[in-house]
Amino acid sequence: MELLLSFLMENFCLGYEADCLLTACYPLLQCSYHASKMYLQHQVQWTVKSDEFHMPTKSLLFFSLQTFEKLLIANRGEIACRVIKTCKKMGIKTVAIHSDVDANAVHVKMADEAVCVGPAPTSKSYLNMDAIMEVIKKTRAQAVHPGYGFLSENKEFARRLAAEGVTFIGPDTHAIQAMGDKIESKLLAKNAKVNTIPGFDGVVKDADEAVRIAREIGYPVMIKASAGGGGKGMRIAWDDEETREGFRFSSQEAASSFGDDRLLIEKFIDNPRHIEIQVLADKHGNALWLNERECSIQRRNQKVVEEAPSTFLDSETRRAMGEQAVALAKAVKYSSAGTVEFLVDSSKNFYFLEMNTRLQVEHPVTECITGLDLVQEMIRVAKGYPLRHKQADIPINGWAVECRVYAEDPYKSFGLPSIGKLSQYQEPLHVPSVRVDSGIEQGSDISIYYDPMISKLITYGSNRAEALRRMEEALDNYVIRGVTHNISLLREVIIHPRFVQGDISTKFLPEVYPDGFKGHQLTDHERRELLATAACLYVAEQLRSQRFLGTPRIPIAKSKRNSWELSVHLGDGIYPVAVSKDGSSFSVEVDGMKLNVTSEWNLALPLLSVTIDGTQRTVQRLSRDASGKTSIQFLGTVYKLQVLTKAAAELSKYMPEKAAEDTSSILRSPMPGAVVAVSVKPGDMVSEGQEICVIEAMKMQNSMIAAKTGKVKAVHCKAGDTVGEGDLLVELE
Repeated sequence: MELLLSFLMENFCLGYEADCLLTACYPLLQCSYHASKMYLQHQVQWTVKSDEFHMPTKSLLFFSLQTFEKLLIANRGEIACRVIKTCKKMGIKTVAIHSDVDANAVHVKMADEAVCVGPAPTSKSYLNMDAIMEVIKKTRAQAVHPGYGFLSENKEFARRLAAEGVTFIGPDTHAIQAMGDKIESKLLAKNAKVNTIPGFDGVVKDADEAVRIAREIGYPVMIKASAGGGGKGMRIAWDDEETREGFRFSSQEAASSFGDDRLLIEKFIDNPRHIEIQVLADKHGNALWLNERECSIQRRNQKVVEEAPSTFLDSETRRAMGEQAVALAKAVKYSSAGTVEFLVDSSKNFYFLEMNTRLQVEHPVTECITGLDLVQEMIRVAKGYPLRHKQADIPINGWAVECRVYAEDPYKSFGLPSIGKLSQYQEPLHVPSVRVDSGIEQGSDISIYYDPMISKLITYGSNRAEALRRMEEALDNYVIRGVTHNISLLREVIIHPRFVQGDISTKFLPEVYPDGFKGHQLTDHERRELLATAACLYVAEQLRSQRFLGTPRIPIAKSKRNSWELSVHLGDGIYPVAVSKDGSSFSVEVDGMKLNVTSEWNLALPLLSVTIDGTQRTVQRLSRDASGKTSIQFLGTVYKLQVLTKAAAELSKYMPEKAAEDTSSILRSPMPGAVVAVSVKPGDMVSEGQEICVIEAMKMQNSMIAAKTGKVKAVHCKAGDTVGEGDLLVELE
């Protein structure tokens, strides 16, 4: 038995799958289960999810070599939780760091230990290297996983860890320096025979030089932070004025987000696809490409929907992109998981964009189609083990789609941040083949200090159509209350004919919604379904209010009412709706057409499954009041309706309505954030479109402009102020 297990471990070290070896040795292991378990516990890590021994599978058995005893996660939110899950699976103890406002965060509760590293601002907490290094010493953590963002691509942090003998779960400082600097990485990519975008390869000194370089390259150009990522510090400029403005905002955002305000300028490739290649390399010269991810659905250069594989690539282009990505990784002796991003034009020409020397936000879709745990692979590589797979072993099994669920208002520039407390939160994990990577729970706060991401919602299918159907169902079944969210936008994207056909680019959102996102536009049939649902909810509420503990309040006076004449107000229309009760179902007449509506009508549940003429819909009633006003989430979009009896509707016309506020003479903050600069003072004359002030939210700077020409009457904010959504900033005469 000892010889057998020694052979098993030796071959596992050489890269064979534990499942295959254990299955081959199953008869012997079954006979001596307890002895083998004791031996393996002494030699390696061994986790069994049941005392009963069955045929080994990945879900039952996790078998790995010893790596680290304790690991610190230098991050927060969903990525910290994601790393902790794999560490638990590997038997590694975890240490979480947190700011004071994150003291009750989910990642803090999940970790074995948690230490506060400072107040809420990232510069004083999650970017505070001195404080984090002290925690590492105090907890005796042997390794640090940086997640993404924050210090994940900071070469100084990696250098300091190495000096203390602490393992950085990522590449070495040379690779971070080479690939983290967009200027140097572009030069290295050229030398490695990787296709690159035409542009200026040096550092842009000031706005005047930026204009000169932009003219030489030819408009449009992309201005972006040399040390940046995640869409921060990036601006597209189409003329000299936009170049000057873009230089100012990009340098400020870069300094705020990365502590490095250096910028570069390159040709902007109009209407491309954004496709990236996941690479994985070890310290022994081995490197693999793990297929591609399609990341073209973006707003403000930040990804919104990702999928793997891409509908656009053929096997030849995929291989060419993968081989160039691996060539670049080998050129810098890269070791860990990393991502090489490309822009791909309509002719399938591809150009190197940047390399992210860290785990990507969208890594779950790659895990779904390859079966690999990328966090586990990063930890194994950091410990010095060789890769367990060859390029020929990397499959494309099925299709995976990821939607980034944000606390944002999608009706404002496709998503301006929203803050608040999650009063109710329920993930759609009951939907088949759904994965949710999140770092929040019911009661969590979404604050102005950090990224507004709520979760990453991932669905998997044997093909793309199946993955998209499951995503649609998952979005309908996702309960998020207390903050504004972007579920409506996500749902509209994945059901849009262009997206379904794979006809997408980075300009998808502005092309499909040139006047901004307006929510789901109801067809006549869908409008009737919504009106019927709202009317039935009203009737169900009325019937429930007549009962007390399941018994009529006044048993003597039993109501025999089975029909209701209602008036439903939706948008600019008022619709007569007739409802009649037939057992547990309702017959509803709208626009002269009858619909049969059935449900359990459990109004206490956040999700309500309603069947309308055989079509199942999942709806959420978000609010209601005594005046009949109600908000219903239907097909992903929240609709405001008012349901009244016919008599009440007749009387409502006599109720005065509040006049809408004249917004042309005032400027209100469209989002919560911090005032970075105020450009005017009382008495100044301003022109329509002139910048009044700058608001920073989640490290993105937004220029607030005047809606008309006039004189400034009053200024209600100053640089450094924190403002909420709707707060008055400036008044004009």
